[in-house]
Formats: sequence, structure tokens, C-alpha cells
Amino acid sequence: MLLGNACTTVPSTSNSPKLSNTTEEEVKDNKIIIYQMVVRLFGNKNSTNKTYGSKEENGTGKFNDVTEEAMEELKKLGVTHVWYTGVLEHATMTDLTAYGITLDDPDVVKGRAGSPYAVKDYYDVDPDLAENVENRMEEFEDLVERTHEHDLKVIIDFIPNHVARTYVSDAKPAGVKGFGEDDDKTKAYDPKNDFYYLPGTSFVVPAGTNAGGESFRHPLKDGKFDENPPKATGNNIFSAKPGIDDWYETIKLNYGVDYQNGKKTYFEPIPPVWIKMRDILRFWASKDVDGFRCDVAEMVPVEFWSWVIPQVKEVKPDLIFIAEAYDPKVYEQYLTVGKFDFLYDKVGLYDGLKRLIRDEPNANVKGITDVWSKDSRGFSSRMLRFLENHDEERIASAGFAQDPWLAKPAMVLTATLASGPVMIYFGQEVGEPGKGVEGFGGEDNRTSIFDYWGVPEHQKWMNNGRFDGGKLSDDQKKLRSFYQTLLNFSKENEAIRNGKFYELNNQKGFNQKQYAYLRYAGDNRVLVVANFDREQTLETEIKLPKDVKVAIGISGGNSMSFKNELTQETFEVKNVGDAIPIKVGPSDAVILSF
Repeated sequence: MLLGNACTTVPSTSNSPKLSNTTEEEVKDNKIIIYQMVVRLFGNKNSTNKTYGSKEENGTGKFNDVTEEAMEELKKLGVTHVWYTGVLEHATMTDLTAYGITLDDPDVVKGRAGSPYAVKDYYDVDPDLAENVENRMEEFEDLVERTHEHDLKVIIDFIPNHVARTYVSDAKPAGVKGFGEDDDKTKAYDPKNDFYYLPGTSFVVPAGTNAGGESFRHPLKDGKFDENPPKATGNNIFSAKPGIDDWYETIKLNYGVDYQNGKKTYFEPIPPVWIKMRDILRFWASKDVDGFRCDVAEMVPVEFWSWVIPQVKEVKPDLIFIAEAYDPKVYEQYLTVGKFDFLYDKVGLYDGLKRLIRDEPNANVKGITDVWSKDSRGFSSRMLRFLENHDEERIASAGFAQDPWLAKPAMVLTATLASGPVMIYFGQEVGEPGKGVEGFGGEDNRTSIFDYWGVPEHQKWMNNGRFDGGKLSDDQKKLRSFYQTLLNFSKENEAIRNGKFYELNNQKGFNQKQYAYLRYAGDNRVLVVANFDREQTLETEIKLPKDVKVAIGISGGNSMSFKNELTQETFEVKNVGDAIPIKVGPSDAVILSF
């Protein structure tokens, strides 16, 4: 039975392999490799790293820092798409009034640099990222062109759910109306309004915002922000008093859903926000970007996506749309009705792998089976897999694994389990630990997106703009080489790109922290075995069930050569139909092609 539009699943007994497959036509070109970089941080060579430091003190990366040399190294790493994070102009504490840019109230800005997800002008780019602020859009356009010249594609953020409380577009095209310009602010809800209002109340700034202690206190911070009447906060907080943990720096956009009255919808006539957002997406598509990572896409009605994505693809048909999604119950809806190309696989594969990496009590590989057989059944090839991004803890951080090598088996699974896209976060490939109190984020095991900062281990690879890894330790060079080998193999191998999948976990000697599967396409066969056990070496034999042997075209007596694609070591197996000997060390994995 065909489920979704990417995966056929065949039932099996508990003692036989769980069987699923994907056809080449259905998953073609889905094995893209995305490299997420926060542009403000990527090219910053300054290593001062003062808590709550200013742009002048701590420095900032620029569009121009993503050089030809950097792109060549990303190509070598196996990257096909670069997600340039933080491109759109957002609210900041930095004074840019000299360039005609309005000053933002620091009481509703997170961090000295500000959150890239509190957009201040959908039609402009972040002035911090330009060498010449007046030419900032041209510098971004040059970056897009430079990226394409290196046969890489460009992804940028689209933040549809909310805008900065200080939103004002000074770059919008002539004739475009600003958000809220025609709103009736006397009404808590009106289908024609762009925002939700709280009449009869006054906005209250949460206590403790940007309290930098002795290190920093903005001179204009007074605990007040004039917003009358107040607007609902971005994370669906319909109160004039959002909390410090709310998205208090943002305001919720109205897509025709009355949240305070049973979520009643008003989609006809088309809400004004739908039209404004369509035009914004078309604007950026005309700038020749290749895709959008859509922030908290599930907080926007699926009907909007179903309406807007086809219209934007009329401008550029090969655009890709990636949804930040966390609810498996609506995955299929956002792919089929919403027409997204890819969805985040965070609560499925990522969460399960993180428990295994951390060696948490009761962590086991059953969650991996659940991911492909339940959570993403029928569309596994359209799930974006990752172990790091700007929202998650760094693997090498004190709060996650500390040792980046403990994630090796998880990264192998992330890249090879399915035919869908894979993403890594800049610095992941050299074991960046996300240490330090940058500012707003505090010591949270992440690299701050709110502050001006230098990323120390990444800077060693960048090597003052040479991008040759000259300052990396031998172990870091080895780690980056592992990522390069894995990502390139995953991108190029036909069995991984388009092949069928067989789980082979009912094997002698396996415990609940060891996992094996086969991927194949024609004569291209790949056996992956991952060992999450931190102490036990897995040394056993993999026996292929009869139906698997028939499917991959081997029988008793077949002698075959095996190659470990991660080490390039080879060995012979005289009778593959009988058993395949394997040995996988603690927190390790093998990829055996044969």
C-alpha cells in the first residue's frame, strides 16, 4: 500500500526484518546537505568575547566574510545548500540612526545584537552584515551570486508567525502597506486586522529583560515600552504582561484565526496578512534565493501554506520550503495539504539519538524504529535530519555529550538512515562547545544568536579568513575529516540517495544500544551498523534473512569484497549468504559497501 508519497511499507513479523522502500523517482534529489551558518558569527575574527559586548568590542561577521575560499571548503565538506541565518533586518540595541534606521527600544530586544527572529523589516537585510550599510542589499545579492558561482544553493529564513514589536519597514516597495496600517485597534480581533489587540490595557515589560548586571546596561533601558493598545505576543500570549520566557520582543500576526474564540477561522476573503506575506516571499524569490526555512511553521494555518507555496513557486519553480515542525500528528498534513518540501525531524530522530548519545537511563534504539515505521511512515525521505542547529545544545557542550566523538554513531544514522536531507551547524564539524556567557542566552550550551560573539573552535578552522583549518588540533582535523567523508559519501552513494531500507536489528549479540540496517539500489549495497554502547565492543555476525538475500540478489556461496567507507579499509567475506562478520567499537559506527 502506498503511504504518503515517498515510502512503501511491507508488514513483517517480529522475527523478520521490518521492510520499507523508496523508489528513485519518489525521492530524487532529496539527499541535499545543508550547512547552517549565522552570518553575524561565521566570519567574525574578533576573539574578545566580552559578555554583552558591543559590535565594536566583540566584532561581527559580514556577508563579504563568506569568501570564495570559504565556499570552496564547504563544497569539499559535501555541502549543497547554505542556510544563511539572520539575513533579514531585525531589532537590535545597536544605534543605526546615522543610516536612517529607527532606534529600537532595548526593553523589547533580546541581546545586544538582537534576535534574528524578531524581524524589523521584511524587505531589508541586517545592516550589521554589510561593510557599507548603504549598499547592504547589493552586498547580499553579491553573496547570493557568489554562492551560486560555487554551485551551492541559498536558503534564508522566512519568519511568518511574528514580527518585532518595533517593526517598521523603511525599505518596502512603493505602494506596499505596512503591517497594522489599516487595523482597527479598538477591536481585540477583526479578520481584516494584521495584529491581535488587547484594548483597555497597557503593555508591561517583563522584569529582568536584558539585565546585564555590571557588564552591561543599555542607557535607554527604563523598563517601559509604549504600545497602546498592546498587541498579542508572538508565542500566542494574549496578555499585556508577557513573561521573561515568552517571545515578548515579538507580536503575533493574524492569519484569520480567532484564538480567543475557539480558533474560529476567517479565510474568505483572503486575510490581508496572507497577501502581504506572499508578496514578501515573491520579493526574496526574485532575489534568486533557492529556498526558505520557515520558522515555527505549525503556528501558521496549513491553509495559508497550501495557498502561498504554489504561488511563490510560480516565480521560481525549483524553490524548496522547509518547515520547522515539532508535531508528528500534523506532519503529513503539512506535506500534502501545506505543500512543504521538507519538515524538521526534531521530536523523532533527533530526540531519540540525543538520549542515546547522552547514555540516558532507558535510552534504546527502539525510538529509531519508531521514527521510520510510525512518526514519518510514508515520507521519511522528506524529513530534515540533524544533530545541531541554533536552537539546540552543541554536541560538545557540557550539557550534552562533552566529547563530540560520542555523536559519531548518531551522525552516521542521521546521514544514512533515509534518502532525505541532512543538516549540520557551523562549528559542529570541529567540536564547537558553545561555552561562555555571551549575553542574553547566558551559559546555555548553545552559541548565542542574540549577541555579538566570536565562535572560538570555528575561528580556528577559519584561521583569520584563510579557511584552511591551520589552527585546529589534530583531533579536530580528524573530526572534520569524518564529517567530510560521511557527508560526501551520503550525497553521492546511490543506495543512500535513493535506495531501499531494511532494518536488521534482530541479530545475535545485539543489545538495546546497537542498530543495523541495509540500504540498496541495484548492485549498490550498504550495510550500516551503529554502536551507542560506551563500553561494549560489538563483535558478531550479521545474518541476512531470506527475503533480504532475494531482494539484493545474493545466495549461498557468494564471495564479496567489503569496504568500510569511513576508514577505507577492505576485507573479503567468502559466503555473504551465510553471515557477515562485523566489529564496531564503543560509540562507533561502520558503513560497509559491498
